[in-house]
Amino acid sequence: MVYENKQDWPEKYDINKLVSRPSDIDKILSGEKTTERRNDRYADAGDELVLEGQTFVVEDIYPQKLKELTDDDVKEEGFESIEAYKDALTSIHESVVWDPEQIVWTHELKRK
Repeated sequence: MVYENKQDWPEKYDINKLVSRPSDIDKILSGEKTTERRNDRYADAGDELVLEGQTFVVEDIYPQKLKELTDDDVKEEGFESIEAYKDALTSIHESVVWDPEQIVWTHELKRK
């Protein structure tokens, strides 16, 4: 897999932009969502994110291909099935198609 060595990882973006959709923020605050996958890397393990006054710590971050997602992975994203997650991703961005080889950055969050 690409990015096997952390020194090859891309620069990270602003962690404050990791979770921006109100529905995702609500799911994280309620505990329904504990993971955020994005096309880019927004954090390192140990970084903190504040959502509506509550602090969350990035427990782990790693690259993952979409084809490697499991049912448990998408439940951590707040979805009932891989198909529901796939539908949500492709509906957010009009031009996006589901590419099983696409690498996403998995950010695992825990309330501090």
